[in-house]
Amino acid sequence: MKPKHWFVFITLGLIWSSSFLWIELALREVGPITLVAYRAFFGLLFGLAVIVIQRIPLPRTIKEWTPLIVLGLTNIAIPFFLISWGQKTIDSGVASILDATVPLFTILVAHFLLHDDKMTTPKVLGLLTGFAGVVILMSKDIGADTGSLWGQLAVIVACIFYAGSSIYVRVFTEDTPAILRGLGPLVSASVVMMASAFAFEAPFKIPTLPLTWVALLWMGILGSGLAFIMLFYLIHEIGPTRTTMVTYLFPLGGVTLGVIFLNEQLTWQIVTGAAFIILSLAIANWAPKPADQPMMPEKS
Repeated sequence: MKPKHWFVFITLGLIWSSSFLWIELALREVGPITLVAYRAFFGLLFGLAVIVIQRIPLPRTIKEWTPLIVLGLTNIAIPFFLISWGQKTIDSGVASILDATVPLFTILVAHFLLHDDKMTTPKVLGLLTGFAGVVILMSKDIGADTGSLWGQLAVIVACIFYAGSSIYVRVFTEDTPAILRGLGPLVSASVVMMASAFAFEAPFKIPTLPLTWVALLWMGILGSGLAFIMLFYLIHEIGPTRTTMVTYLFPLGGVTLGVIFLNEQLTWQIVTGAAFIILSLAIANWAPKPADQPMMPEKS
């Protein structure tokens, strides 16, 4: 990857790795559907501001809007809800571990559906090394907390939606500007989740705690608006398999936040897991230089 790709990749990882903490905090006052509704809505407001400022033309046909509407459901509304619902019964750390399975699903799907993102030895070794790092990183928590089977299953299903969406966006939005790929889906996600919140979590909850508003605004503006612009930029620049490896940074960021703000203990699992995760990124992105072609003798 080029330096600009690494910058976007790491920034995206930092933003999203904090989401599990913010979800945990917001769930103390609002339900999972309402949480996602606020998150998508604030992300949409951010997107509209960007579109107005940069004077980006909106899609005008149903054909152009269809993939964006689909992505609003498969890449935002459904997985966001599943993860938020799952975190009602499992720890945020466990959720971040499960979220790190996205690349494993993506590499399998991409191999069969994309002609230019096939499984290679470095990719497979990198993905397996990274996943091993995630397991080591949170192994103490896994052993101490059995969690909820349904909560864990919900996060796994969300990861499958993420993986499928990363392939879908690569195939069906080639000609769509990166900003619209990231912000367009927030329209359908906001409509669906707001309607669902009023229908299934009535009366609609308006938060009263300042920390809840901070969490919702962070997840909406940065975690949904800005992050999706960066996500779809990377998918088209470096491919869905490498892009989804950003999920390997989630547990690392979550643990760091815990050490700094919650006085959690820095263990050997954290140090070793971090080393494995960094190594996995290097392995997956390593491409051997082609051997120099032997010079052909000149004809006499």
